[in-house]
Amino acid sequence: MLNEKQERFSQAYVLHRNATEAARAAGYARNSAHNQGYRLLQLQEVKDRVIELEQELETDVNVIEEIEKQYEFAKNNGHTNSAIKALELLSRVRGASSNSNIRMDGETLETAIVGCLNVLGEEKVVQLLSKCEFSDGIFEEIREENAEESPGGGEKGDVLVDIE
Repeated sequence: MLNEKQERFSQAYVLHRNATEAARAAGYARNSAHNQGYRLLQLQEVKDRVIELEQELETDVNVIEEIEKQYEFAKNNGHTNSAIKALELLSRVRGASSNSNIRMDGETLETAIVGCLNVLGEEKVVQLLSKCEFSDGIFEEIREENAEESPGGGEKGDVLVDIE
């Protein structure tokens, strides 16, 4: 059975996930909070109480929905790194692992690739494409199409690609 300070420590630890902060919140002296927090986490009764309190916690937050919202916001606002991080989190939350085989039909795969390209942006996509083995052929075709469609120097909306 826990005493009052140990109970307060257990509750604070569930909130803070930091033994020193939890010890201070439970009323232990500031100078000894680090040592007391460590000591308390070694007690089996305290460990059991922390587990019990964690299981009692309830939340109305739908984690997957929130991460999906963050991904959409990042994607729509050009925050590439944040969008990628959100996708990584979604992958972990949904239980996908790097070893799992994900099967997609061609259309689904194409849609996913287009979505990723939109997140990266035009400049980065062109940069990445130029690194591909087949890039010379693609850029040559684009040049030829541009030349055929706008022989006088081009019009607004034409695609122009510089190849170094």
